[in-house]
Amino acid sequence: MLKRLFAYFQKYRRDLYIGMVCVVLESVFELVIPLIMADIIDVGVARRDTGYILQRSLLMGACALASLALGAFYARYSARAGEGFGTELREAEYRRVQGYSFSNLDHFSTASLITRLTSDITVLQNAVCNGLRPIVRGPAMLVMGLTMSIVMSPKLALVFLTAIPILASCLFLILKKLGPLYASMQRALDRVNAIVQENLIAIRTVKSYVREEGECRKFGGVNENVRSSSERAFHFATLNMPCFQAVMYSVIVCILWFGGNMIHAGSLQVGKLTGFLSYVLQILNSLMMISNVFLMLSRSMTSAERIFEVLDEPPAIADGPGHASVERGDVDFDHVYFKYRPTAKEYVLSDICLHIDAGSTVGVIGGTGSAKSSLVQLIPRLYDVSGGVLRVDGRDVREYSLEHLRDAVGVVLQKNTLFSGTILENLKWGNGRATQKELDWACGVACADEFLSRMPQGYETDLGQGGVNVSGGQKQRLCIARALLKRPKILILDDSTSAVDTATEARIRDNLNRELRGTTKIVVTQRLNSIRGADRIVVIENGRVNGIGTHEQLLARNPIYRDFYELQEKGAAV
Repeated sequence: MLKRLFAYFQKYRRDLYIGMVCVVLESVFELVIPLIMADIIDVGVARRDTGYILQRSLLMGACALASLALGAFYARYSARAGEGFGTELREAEYRRVQGYSFSNLDHFSTASLITRLTSDITVLQNAVCNGLRPIVRGPAMLVMGLTMSIVMSPKLALVFLTAIPILASCLFLILKKLGPLYASMQRALDRVNAIVQENLIAIRTVKSYVREEGECRKFGGVNENVRSSSERAFHFATLNMPCFQAVMYSVIVCILWFGGNMIHAGSLQVGKLTGFLSYVLQILNSLMMISNVFLMLSRSMTSAERIFEVLDEPPAIADGPGHASVERGDVDFDHVYFKYRPTAKEYVLSDICLHIDAGSTVGVIGGTGSAKSSLVQLIPRLYDVSGGVLRVDGRDVREYSLEHLRDAVGVVLQKNTLFSGTILENLKWGNGRATQKELDWACGVACADEFLSRMPQGYETDLGQGGVNVSGGQKQRLCIARALLKRPKILILDDSTSAVDTATEARIRDNLNRELRGTTKIVVTQRLNSIRGADRIVVIENGRVNGIGTHEQLLARNPIYRDFYELQEKGAAV
């Protein structure tokens, strides 16, 4: 896993290596200082040589300044390496999510993906920015400090042989408990994000039902779960400090005891004991650093596992090998079966056999939950068929590249989505190079020009987040215009005029029939008036084709279609 993470330092390895070198050199200068201090006491003070003391003091000051400068350089380069690493990892994860199909996105909640893109990557980023120093400095200080202490007094250095196993055992037990707790804490953050996202998206519904208090209680529950999860994790993490301090002070007491006896016996000088104690403190601090690094890595590895779950998720829809493009727009469903999950017991669509001629208009009607939307989402490969073959222009859709296939299919789904920005920016999602004439044409066909002319800023009107500055019907018409700008060979309208009045819908329908004669149009709806003039109408019932024909043919021989007709005619009469 560490090797995979290191790959994201590709552009920032130079900064990473320079930062590591700065830490090592900083440690060297700091470790030289106790030697100079011992020399000052044992030579300068013992001989009362002021010049020697001053000379060594200046050398000590120079070492301290060099250490300070190297620390500043480390801070600069480690920050660049850490921020760059976070940027690369975040971009890689975001690109991976963009390549997901709908079925991939079903595996992760939106809130969980947001947490993995933000909180989890921030944990790793902070581990680099704040952890590079102790990762390098801790082992360097430990090795060099042990070496220098052994050189000064091998007997006193034996004290560490008893301390290190105790510290290692404490750290092992703490880390063993922390891993699952950190994972639980991140999952709790997922749930908080889910509640916040749901509440903000549905804020109008919340207020209209006066459910603010209920939503606050719901958020309070998940927020409390985060607090308790964090407390459990940090309860064990904080045990690290008292354990190490207990061992550290025990070691110092033992060294003072044995060192004092050695001075009394004349086998050790006071200056050397003073310098040895400095190394003891540095060694124990390095051990503390190493333990903190392990704690930080424990949480980082939990976040890394969550990130790699996203990166390792295999795309459910593989890009086709061919470079062919859709020329005509005829569609064939050849005994097509479909279910959302391979493990599902029942198929959503079963044995669909349907031919749609290029340039024709086909209506799809059925009750709620009859799988009308699932049917049309297979054409641009938003989902892949589970069985059978779906062909466009006589070619299996899996043979087209996703770019060519989806560029030839214009889709206006039930859930109309507009993005933050102006009307012009949203329309140009359909064609980034669209001219003003093309924009006017698309908006005219979709009857969006009727309200655009009343807006003071026209195409430059800001839509706000999610298109909150326009009505539902206006949003639908803008989405239709956006799809038309693609000049698609196949146009799918999935209940995309449900918020539009019947008169405007009729004008849109007439405009589409007049302006898009060569385009295959598939209209999914529950309004019979929307498809009455279609070349063919397909009745879907429980995921199966129940009937195919014109309005008159179905009215004469299909009871489901007749029921729709009678109910809607009665409703219109009332």
